[in-house]
Order: sequence, then structure tokens, then C-alpha cells
Amino acid sequence: MRRTAAVLAVLAAGAVILAALNSGTRHGHLDPRSADPTGSRAVAELLKERGVTTRVVTTAREAADATGPRTTLLVTDPDRLGAGQRSAIRSAIDLSGGRTVLLAPGDHSLSDLSPGVRTEGDAGSDDLDPRCALPAATSAGRAGTGGDLRYTTALPGATACYPSGGHPTLLVLPTGTTGGDTVLLGSETILLNESLAEQGNASLALQLLGSRPDLVWYMPSLADSDPGTGPGGQDKSLLELVPAGWSWALLQLFLAATLAALWRARRLGPLVTEKLPVAIRASEATEGRARLYRKAGARDRAATVLRAATRERLATLVGVPPTRAHEPAALVPAVSARLTGEPRDVTALLFGTTPSDDAALVALADHLDALEREVRTS
Repeated sequence: MRRTAAVLAVLAAGAVILAALNSGTRHGHLDPRSADPTGSRAVAELLKERGVTTRVVTTAREAADATGPRTTLLVTDPDRLGAGQRSAIRSAIDLSGGRTVLLAPGDHSLSDLSPGVRTEGDAGSDDLDPRCALPAATSAGRAGTGGDLRYTTALPGATACYPSGGHPTLLVLPTGTTGGDTVLLGSETILLNESLAEQGNASLALQLLGSRPDLVWYMPSLADSDPGTGPGGQDKSLLELVPAGWSWALLQLFLAATLAALWRARRLGPLVTEKLPVAIRASEATEGRARLYRKAGARDRAATVLRAATRERLATLVGVPPTRAHEPAALVPAVSARLTGEPRDVTALLFGTTPSDDAALVALADHLDALEREVRTS
């Protein structure tokens, strides 16, 4: 039992260490440090090669303080923000003079972050053509901006691109500050590692996020969320709140426990002495054991038990110490000295081979009994 517990402890420690090591590359959905399929490390590395520095922040205050004319602010989940956080981001949009990219904002956040714009349901196709004069869109060409939200607006100066069913999935809106603009992107597809190389996704992502030398990547934390809501205003389940590294650790622990159970299941533990509820007569116990030996054909075991018991009783009768009762050199001479009849092979009788059949076993029992009687009466 202790060995099993030790093995499980070692396996558990290994699983936790492995999960901790892996957690460095598993930062989550749309995280620029994550190499997972749904992470965004690939686009961050491409931006770095083009001289754009990326800074990850998790609060609206940090995001607002970091904005400026040379900054692009990416808000990965606008609908998660609470009212105070939306107000801070809106102030940054109006005053920074830089670019703000809102990723798939819904009506929950559009009323504060981009008044005058509303959603028009989901786009019917994933890959769409630009059909606009925006240089970033015409250069990138067909891209994966569909499959999620579409928008509509009557604001002057708005540039509508990648339409689906007559409504754009990408909107560029000028802000009050000269040189600033706000980009509404209806789908996150162009930022994901797994789809960055498809169509013109990489080109569009680099141009939208790399127009300024500094990129602030704002991933709202739970502290910035509306109370009791997750993305899209829905409650998060317990499993969704567990980090990816711990999910792998739990899986490895489960597999380790299963393997340990299979490994130990075929082994029998030591015999446990149990107090019998009733007293059993010695003759009945002897008869029961004899029947078990006979059923199993265990003549060797039966002969060993008979000889060992006889040797222990004879040693007491002839004055041999109990610790030497099973030594031929100590027991045989002492027993032979007490015999008065014709010579017998005491060594073969007390330490001989296994009887060949049941008759020989019965004869051995008779000879041992006669030997003991003779020594006792001598």
C-alpha cells in the first residue's frame, strides 16, 4: 500500500511539473503569447519582425493609460467590459489620436464604444471579398472576416468593407481627434494561429494592427467584467474557468491512477489473521485441511507439514533445542539413541523426499507416528 501511494505521489508530482512547464505557452484564447491553435502568437511575432512592439494589458485603466497617437489599442472582448471600463475605453478612443480595434463587439458594448453602429446578425460566409477602397483591405484581398457579426451605420466618413448580404463585417470609423480611427472587426478568425496563413488573413491583420509602432493588446480580466457574466453576457462554467495546463494535469493524473490500479489489481496482499466466530475442534480442522490437500494433490505440502510437526515434538522429547529441531545433524543422532529395535533410516523418515502417491503418504504418516511413540515410551 505504501509503495502504491509513493508511486502515485511521484506520478502526480510529475504531472503537475509538466503542466507548469507547459503553461508558459498556454496563455489562452487570442493571447499573443499563446502558440495554441486559438492563440495569436503568430501574428504578434510577425508584427515584431516589422518593428511593432506588443504589450499585453488586462485592465481598462492600463489600456487607456497606454494609448496615444503612436498606439494601436486592440480590445479582444469588448462585450465582457463593465460600464466603467467601457467609459474609460471610450475616452481613450476620443482623445488618443491613435487607432482602436474592437474585436467582434456586439450591441452590449457598441452603444458606449461606438454609438451610431449596430449589429445585423451573423455573416453567412467565412471568407469574403473586400469590395471597398480601404488600402489595407484591397491589399489583403479575400479574408476570413465572415462567420460572425455584421454591422450597419449611418455615420459620415465610415468605410465599410467585406460585406455579407449587404452589410459589412469590417468598419473603419474616424474619431474626433485628427488622425485617429476605430476599426470594428466582426470576426476573430484573422488573428488566430490556426487560420492566419489562409487567404489574406495575415496581410489584413498586420495592416490593421501594425499601422502604429506600438500595439496595446487588451485582454479584459474578470475584474473588468460585468458581475456574473462572461463573454457575450453568458455565465462561465467551472470547466471553462480551469486553465488549459491544469486540464492536462488532471488528465495525466487520471491516466496514472488507472495504470496504477491495473498494475496492482492482479496482486494478492499478505494473509490476514481473522478471529473465528466459533471454536472449531482440532480434529475437524485437521480433517478439513487434509481434504484440501487431497483435492489439490498437494502430497509434498502434506508430507512437509507431517515431518515438521513430528520433528518439533521429537526435539522436545530428546532434549534438542527448538531452534535446531529441523537440523538433521542435531536431531537424527539424538532420536536414534532412543531407539531400541532394529535399525531404521531416521534421516529418510524425517527429512526424506515427497511420497510418490497417496498410499506412500499414508505409510509415511504411520511410520512417523510409530517413531514418535517409540521415542516417547523409551
